[in-house]
Amino acid sequence: MSRTLRTLRTLGVLAAATLLAAVSPAAAAPGDGLREVLFVGNNWEGTADVLASTGGLAKVGRINVVPDKAERLREIYLNPIKLGFFLGIRETAGEGHDQFVDDLYTTPDGSALVASRPSFADVVSVDLRTGRINWRFPVAGYRADHMAVSPDGTRVAVSASTANTVHVLDIATGRQIGSFPTGDKPHENTFSRDGRYLWNSSIGDVTSALDAPWLDWTKGDRKITVVDAQTFRTVKIIDMRERLDAFGRPDLSDAVRPVSFSPDESKLYFQVSFLGGFLEYDVATDRITRLKTLPQNPATSADRTTWVNDSRHHGMSMSPDGSKLCIAGTMDDYATVVDRATLTEGPLVPAVKPYWATVDGDGTGCVISESGADQVTAIDFATGTKRVSVPVGDHPQRVRIGHVPAGWSGPAAR
Repeated sequence: MSRTLRTLRTLGVLAAATLLAAVSPAAAAPGDGLREVLFVGNNWEGTADVLASTGGLAKVGRINVVPDKAERLREIYLNPIKLGFFLGIRETAGEGHDQFVDDLYTTPDGSALVASRPSFADVVSVDLRTGRINWRFPVAGYRADHMAVSPDGTRVAVSASTANTVHVLDIATGRQIGSFPTGDKPHENTFSRDGRYLWNSSIGDVTSALDAPWLDWTKGDRKITVVDAQTFRTVKIIDMRERLDAFGRPDLSDAVRPVSFSPDESKLYFQVSFLGGFLEYDVATDRITRLKTLPQNPATSADRTTWVNDSRHHGMSMSPDGSKLCIAGTMDDYATVVDRATLTEGPLVPAVKPYWATVDGDGTGCVISESGADQVTAIDFATGTKRVSVPVGDHPQRVRIGHVPAGWSGPAAR
């Protein structure tokens, strides 16, 4: 048996063996005095709307994620290099807008919101009671991206896009615990359920216009980096280019976007740039096993350079029992629930540029962010039909389960 296969099988066995013992912050029951909620990051506005995590997603409150905006802009405009990257983010990934909040999680005690801010190239902790910043961590390079929180809620990992680095921080203090190198433009981060491993996928350059399939190699060094979450040493590098070629799809991009693990972590489901659909990867055998192609909206332009940041579909989540996947069909303007056993999709729920999908508080549905309509929409896992849509701020992207103090409705007036 090869060393690669032994390593992958070990990862799969360890993940399955510890699954029942591990409890993620999103799944944990709120402690005394806490309320479970949904945080919606409004990327272009720099705010986070806070909604009830179940039912009608009733509005709970809102928090400003950029209370230090004037200070940060002053720093940027006085530094020509920072200004160049700031304006570059606006004109490329930001679609003409500044990106003020990308990803967001709460601390285990529900006292603070921790958020990555792409245009400010940092991570901040904002006190939920006062609205003031507790700590700020500038990332390496010039842009912060997707984050992940450890199962025990004590550490947060953030991708530093332009530095090809992932930082892991103490969520309470902002102190860096460790870091590790990645491929070009690190993006999605995922902790294993037992917290032992951290998976990062790098997506390469998604802002260039070299989007023809035969030019995909120009996008950079893209790979999944799996590290030990305590030592931050690399455990495994997974090059999906090799796996896609072996699967008979050399035409597909190897830029891995949002991912979802099966409950036992034996299967990884992932989206890639330009694909309307997703793939299934078997961890133990180290190979791609299935491809699901989803319907194309006839109104969607065939010009790949018009697809936002190389995304055709961007956003997926899995029902707690592992039977259903919720897929955001970003450029095709719909979301759908897919049966994991048969890969049969349900109704196509109309949505305007849906950009993320998160399981709701009771696990019976998913919540998608409609970045083009400034709202979030809940979809029922059992029926695949829409439950409710709720307005939020400008360009919602990441949606995460979190906790706030009981009775919280926003920071106190100062």
